[in-house]
Amino acid sequence: MVIEDDAKIANLIKNKLEKYDYFITIVEDYSDIKGQFIKEDPHLVLLDINLPYYDGFFWCREIRSISKVPIIYISARFSDMDQVMAIEYGGDDYIVKPFSFDILLAKVKGAIRRTYGEYAKGNSMDVYEVEGLFLYKSQNIIEYKGKKVELSKKEFALLYILVSNLEEIVERETLLEELWDDMDFVDDNTLSVNIGRLRKRLEDIGIYESIKTKRGQGYSMDNTWS
Repeated sequence: MVIEDDAKIANLIKNKLEKYDYFITIVEDYSDIKGQFIKEDPHLVLLDINLPYYDGFFWCREIRSISKVPIIYISARFSDMDQVMAIEYGGDDYIVKPFSFDILLAKVKGAIRRTYGEYAKGNSMDVYEVEGLFLYKSQNIIEYKGKKVELSKKEFALLYILVSNLEEIVERETLLEELWDDMDFVDDNTLSVNIGRLRKRLEDIGIYESIKTKRGQGYSMDNTWS
């Protein structure tokens, strides 16, 4: 993924790297780079510092919060402090403009080799995103518009199932079977209590009335936040 607002440079990088069988995506919406990163799930990021809205340091931190993908800065800023900040914010390498394409290619190859070995099998991320709602799977944390809240293991599992079946009814039995191994020890109110707690957690980050009760059937989750 190339995050560079100079179209000439971005397309030059794209054209050069594609000759070596790399698939290149160029970011176009600089207000939602994190969302585009999640959608594309790239193996490597080439990141400029001077960008519209927020700078490259900000987006490096955002990407680092959800992924360990290698990040190489490409910037006209050449001071030692810029390079130190780039590394401290999570970057793996730094190239100063104007640059030799041979150097860029060597650094790209090296970063991919170090991260994935000879055979890259993809970059598994720890986040699931739906229209700006982020679910951090290994932490049981959800985030919306910068607000975060930690859920219990069962609350998070409930939300993940509902979000994965957005706008569809999920039967009570399906939810119970998914969350509790032995249903003989689950009383009739257990699911309702957990749903109530989940609704409160969603309200804490500004999402209201998204989980609907479907009487005699189960629950559904509607997108009420985007």
